[in-house]
Amino acid sequence: MPTRTSYTAPESTTAALSGDPNDPESGLPFPQRYYAILVVALGITLAVLDSAIANVALPTIARHLHASAANSIWIVNAYQLSVTIALLPLSSLGDRIGYRRVYLWGLALFTVASLGCALATSLPALAIARMVQGLGGAGVMSVNTALVRMIYPRAKLGRGVAINAMVVAIASAIGPTLASGVLSVASWPWLFAINVPIGVAAFTLGLRALPTNERHPAPYDYLSALFNALVFGLLIFAVDGLGHGENHALIGLEFAGAIVIGWFFVRRQLNQPAPLLPVDLLANPLFALSISTSVCSFCAQMLAFVALPFMLQDVYGFSQVETGLLMTPWPLVIIVAAPVSGWLSDRYPAGILGGVGLALFALGLLSLAMLHAHPTDMQIAWRMALCGVGFGIFQSPNNRQILSSAPRERSGGASGMLGTARLTGQTLGAAIVALIFGVAPQRGPTVALAVATAFAAAAAVVSMMRLVPGRAAQARG
Repeated sequence: MPTRTSYTAPESTTAALSGDPNDPESGLPFPQRYYAILVVALGITLAVLDSAIANVALPTIARHLHASAANSIWIVNAYQLSVTIALLPLSSLGDRIGYRRVYLWGLALFTVASLGCALATSLPALAIARMVQGLGGAGVMSVNTALVRMIYPRAKLGRGVAINAMVVAIASAIGPTLASGVLSVASWPWLFAINVPIGVAAFTLGLRALPTNERHPAPYDYLSALFNALVFGLLIFAVDGLGHGENHALIGLEFAGAIVIGWFFVRRQLNQPAPLLPVDLLANPLFALSISTSVCSFCAQMLAFVALPFMLQDVYGFSQVETGLLMTPWPLVIIVAAPVSGWLSDRYPAGILGGVGLALFALGLLSLAMLHAHPTDMQIAWRMALCGVGFGIFQSPNNRQILSSAPRERSGGASGMLGTARLTGQTLGAAIVALIFGVAPQRGPTVALAVATAFAAAAAVVSMMRLVPGRAAQARG
């Protein structure tokens, strides 16, 4: 008669559940795990909220500082420029000196710069403070997902990534409302001053809760950091020039400069053991396909986010307040969909979840583009919700795939590329909208939504390409 034997969990599984500090795949023990993810969530909230708040408050700030509308755009651009050019250099620095250190330095710099923004009395002073604030925000965003990989065990990584996505969605949803609420009872400097106590609390808790990681021994490549700043800086100025109708010769020179410097930049990365631009990670088909999926999806999202207010206000006659309310279902549904998809991503391939989510996203965008002449609020709202469901289902599994496709010691590079893919897609989407509105101003919003549908559909196809048998086996491994 066979003898019944008791089941003993594998050592790695037991470690993952208990938070064994000797196992790098086990994550942090309780309650340190909760404190650490709270610190990460607070940092992301500050970075995302600040961008949304500045956009809403721009006219008010411009009036108080006696700045023109065109010049006041630098309140937003200075922040975005700093974040974009610093993401990859700081993520690479995190691989070498530790993600915890880069995150805390970034959080401290962001907090101090927020106080500088609140005390600014002129547009140049505010723009400089915003640029410094952007560097701090880049420190937070460049390594936040690398920290999530340290905080959560591999078996629950999808849930940790989903928390990030949910926090971003919540911050995006409440940003405009919070800005309006603050401006109704206080002056604009308080929009930045409220960051200070939150930043101090997050920094203090982070000193005790955030984990440390093994560091890559390769020396830091300062020349590559300079090349990175020049390439992305020139591209941003060129794209911004396209949107504002600047001199075409200057725009052409900026694009040409970015291409030439970019060629030398990429060539230099090929000889680096841990390149700042992670060409070693991009050589992995799963990683490259996941990054491509992210770029296409965020391009589609930005196309829609820019086009929809014009369509709702100029085409259908809704007020600014009504427009904000009608677009709210999109981020609100992501708040629900993100944790569910994060849980599913620990069980099912990102290729399937991403493909299904992006297909729903494309259907939602197409349905918005095909709205009839007199839609009701509900007809608009369910289409927005469908976009949110699709985007929410896609985002967490895709981000999990990007992280898990990279070696553990290159988590910083993967985290930086994740943020860079998002910013690249958003920048590309904004540039395409500007071109569409310039060529076809009467039908601009509808055409932009149709193009967004095409990008979302392309992203769905790229996501499904990860299900090729060899790649699917690699993803499961």
